[in-house]
Amino acid sequence: MSPKAANYKANSIVYFKGDINERIYVLKSGKVVLKYNDIETGQELQDVIQTGEFFGVKSSLGKYPREETAVVLQDSAMVTFSVPEFEQVAMANTRIIVKMLKVFSTQLRRIHKQVSNLISTGEQVNPETGLYSIGEYYMKCRKYNQALYAFRRYLTYYPSGRHASEAAESIQVAERYTQSERAAPAATGGLGPRVAVSAGPAAPPPPKTPSQGKEMSDDAKCYYNAVSLFSQQKYNEALEEFKTIVNSGADREYGIKSLFEIGRCFHSLEDYDNCIKHFTTMIQKYPKHPELVDSLFYLGVCNEKKGDEKKAESFYKKILSMSSEDMPVHRKARKALRNLTGS
Repeated sequence: MSPKAANYKANSIVYFKGDINERIYVLKSGKVVLKYNDIETGQELQDVIQTGEFFGVKSSLGKYPREETAVVLQDSAMVTFSVPEFEQVAMANTRIIVKMLKVFSTQLRRIHKQVSNLISTGEQVNPETGLYSIGEYYMKCRKYNQALYAFRRYLTYYPSGRHASEAAESIQVAERYTQSERAAPAATGGLGPRVAVSAGPAAPPPPKTPSQGKEMSDDAKCYYNAVSLFSQQKYNEALEEFKTIVNSGADREYGIKSLFEIGRCFHSLEDYDNCIKHFTTMIQKYPKHPELVDSLFYLGVCNEKKGDEKKAESFYKKILSMSSEDMPVHRKARKALRNLTGS
């Protein structure tokens, strides 16, 4: 084999973060940026690839998933190398090796500085308080998906912790914001992709701090206990807990949440028939379920696992028409569709 020429259109993706791909690229013309998250702040950063530069080298040589997403900003031409081809070229041209070493050295210094900042605060923080504080920080920054993740982790590890009731309330507040964001593309009727606009409505005000000392309901405690069981991969036990909440009918909010989690349990148990049956029934009964798009993704995955690629493809395409590009489920569906169709 020999290096291959490749052309990419503007706004296309060379590879996604998390992809397993051992190809190495050199940019001949055009413009490509690498998008990744700062390990200290979580903020998205970008590195512009200059003409003549290699990218995708570290993950290819190290045989680990991509750490960034390579986005084509302008029509670009590049040459792709397999690892053996790249090693052969590099050994024949020491300037390439020197250039790679300089790039890696700069990246390592940046990572070392970030890690040092993270671990050298000089103050010992209780892990429970630290995890809750992370959720509070993201709430204040209006990064509700990150806040949800932190608060849910908190209740998984500390279901009876000192901040449990506040975390539960914060989850409800954050979920209201994320649900309103998900509802935005649904307003188009799901008939096509969203159209970008130059300006949108003002960001909502920061949520109020949850009231202190408020007790969680029994269903809430049961729900987060089930979430904890799920995180420990005790899927059968979690499934029974979620079913108990649904069957009790005492708390509509946690009942609806538990319906979605029941489907996730079936999926994790690789019971694809029951997963498909459950999510299909749930969507028919609750067509505006807050986890509708994620449920469609599980339906796509289950059908793909059962060998029905046509149905899987239709679910993935439906997700792309109903969700915005910045939603994780949109990226997962796009990647799954790409793997399924090869395009």
